[in-house]
Amino acid sequence: MPSEDFQLPRSRAANERLHALIPGGAHTYAKGDDQYPENVAPVISHGRGAHVWDVDGNRYIEYGSGLRSVSLGHAHPRVTEAVRREIDRGSNFVRPSLVEAEAAERFLATVPTAEMVKFAKNGSDATTAAVRLARAVTGRRRVALCADHPFFSTDDWFIGTTPMSAGIPASTNELTVAFPYGDLAATEELLTRHQDDIACLILEPATHSEPPPGYLAGLRELADRYGCVLIFDEMITGFRWSEAGAQGLYGVVPDLSTFGKALGNGFAVSALAGRRELMERGGLRHSGERVFLLSTTHGAETHSLAAAMAVQTVYAEEGVTARLHSLGERLAAGVRDAAAGMGVGEHVVVRGRASNLVFATLDENGQPSQEYRTLFLRRLLAGGVLAPSFVVSSALTDADIDHTVDAVAQACAVYRKALDAADPTPWTGGRPVKPVFRRLA
Repeated sequence: MPSEDFQLPRSRAANERLHALIPGGAHTYAKGDDQYPENVAPVISHGRGAHVWDVDGNRYIEYGSGLRSVSLGHAHPRVTEAVRREIDRGSNFVRPSLVEAEAAERFLATVPTAEMVKFAKNGSDATTAAVRLARAVTGRRRVALCADHPFFSTDDWFIGTTPMSAGIPASTNELTVAFPYGDLAATEELLTRHQDDIACLILEPATHSEPPPGYLAGLRELADRYGCVLIFDEMITGFRWSEAGAQGLYGVVPDLSTFGKALGNGFAVSALAGRRELMERGGLRHSGERVFLLSTTHGAETHSLAAAMAVQTVYAEEGVTARLHSLGERLAAGVRDAAAGMGVGEHVVVRGRASNLVFATLDENGQPSQEYRTLFLRRLLAGGVLAPSFVVSSALTDADIDHTVDAVAQACAVYRKALDAADPTPWTGGRPVKPVFRRLA
């Protein structure tokens, strides 16, 4: 495990190499070294289960694995075996393989609220296809997205709404409007204001808080009454809330939904699913105008679909969703106790569903602070915990969680000193970590 004064010379050199060749030094902005304290952003060598090793040889207990995609732990044997089996048979052909039908049947059995499914490689493919389909079937232009949810797609219809909107025409941005989560009256006002021009409502059905009673059912009713398509982005809630996602847990059926992340346990696979009447508009068995729904060269790679089927089998047979909740509850209780014991219980705050925990770092005035986040992350790293969030994988053990809680307690002791000084700077080790979405680099 790393020590308190640990250095990462090989990781620092590797980060320089990455930045010289790759814009941002990573292929996902959330993995950038600007998201970590200065000079201690580890570059990963390999991972197994709930642990990863950096190129300097340090081992960490990892949370938020693969941006929440690796929910079974790294190199899960049942998933990797399924992948190896298919790779030996070829991965991509000039015509569909039977694996595509098998994967679709398995997915629709897992998510019975959907009637058809089409696979892709990442979440943005699926959400943008859902938006395009909604526009096609309604003949409307505008997309209404939930303003309180952080990310939907890399495509223009969403990125134009963020501070990183460079390169996106204003005319595109004008076609996306926003509604607040949990507020049916405000959503209805939006639908009324843009009468007959909103193609869809797209949102994560749940995030760091449970949906208010009747909220999702109310959205369903509004979508029906105003003739727009209801889309649930289940990239995160899929499998973590229930095997059938939030729609399966809360009993509200969207017209379209998108899945990914946990679906492949790190392998590249996502899914657009929904009502046959809508989905078939992207197919061949109708007489209407064709919709270019999803058409990706690598969307049906056999090994990724095999990974998805294996993941669903493991979830069903091993009760993974329940285990994620159990582990998360134990972790949340331990972190809260450790923070309270060090006198920072109102400053290091754990939030969210047990299977999808995040934390807030608040300053002496109770305001979110990137400086205090930097202090906290640096101390966790020094304690052998890599935790941009506290999102658990099922590979964690009780000993891993105990170690994490000990590392949190040590970090909170330093946090208390910084609060007493009203200045975290002596403990940040350099510039603060930065938000992903910002206008200037």
